[in-house]
Amino acid sequence: MITYRVTLDVPRELVCHLSLLLAAERRRLGTRSGSRALTCFAQAVMGLRWFRDRTDRGALGRDHGISRATAYRYIDEVIDVLADQAPDLHQALRRAVDEGLTHLILDGTVIATDRCAEKTISVKGEPIDLWYSGKARHHGGNIQALSAPCGLPLWVSDVEPGSVHDLTAARTHVLGALYEAAADGLPTLADSGYDGAGIGILTPVKQPSDGRPLDVDTRTRTRNALLRALRCLGERGFALLTQRWRTLQRITASPSRIGDIIKAALALTHFEHGYST
Repeated sequence: MITYRVTLDVPRELVCHLSLLLAAERRRLGTRSGSRALTCFAQAVMGLRWFRDRTDRGALGRDHGISRATAYRYIDEVIDVLADQAPDLHQALRRAVDEGLTHLILDGTVIATDRCAEKTISVKGEPIDLWYSGKARHHGGNIQALSAPCGLPLWVSDVEPGSVHDLTAARTHVLGALYEAAADGLPTLADSGYDGAGIGILTPVKQPSDGRPLDVDTRTRTRNALLRALRCLGERGFALLTQRWRTLQRITASPSRIGDIIKAALALTHFEHGYST
């Protein structure tokens, strides 16, 4: 057995912030002082190690002198208290309006997960894997996100199975509120996968199916190019989440937990970027 020292590359202020959230949760539950195997600070460090480096929960338990089952339970508690800090859709939109943002960027991704054998029936009437994404070509959960023009993620949705199309997931979780925001002067930019989303959701104009050229105002060098140049910054939103918090690169927990995990990662990202309320 070889031991070595490592550094957790997160601000100490973030660990202290998470410690306070965990302490508040223990008070809410009525946990007696000294009855837990780890202090709030040690639990926060363990949880952030899991988010930052995808460290195996069993290994985290050994490192902190607790059982594997306790490590799972403590990390789940970290996920829950952080997810509660993530803004809901209406909070995110209200803040975007208050800050005078010119537009929002809507994007979707599939967070990879372990194979799940749950079945469903496709629109063609054929049995398929519910959590398999034909677009991403792997199992995972569909997450929708809104980002600021600079690419900072503002809001993330609950998870939908990977077989659900981006437009379907958006209709379930976000489009209704975006119509109201667009009516108030806050449009949303999206890629061609959201074509037909509705008024206020701006997508690239597709080439006519009959072969006719696009008119001069929508050719590649004009409207479509400008829209793509603005929308591409939205790709930074998911990159900030998945590259900083590597546990999102492949979820080994239940796929139904993906929504809570990415909301927790959003809360961590907001704190690090000084965007927390």
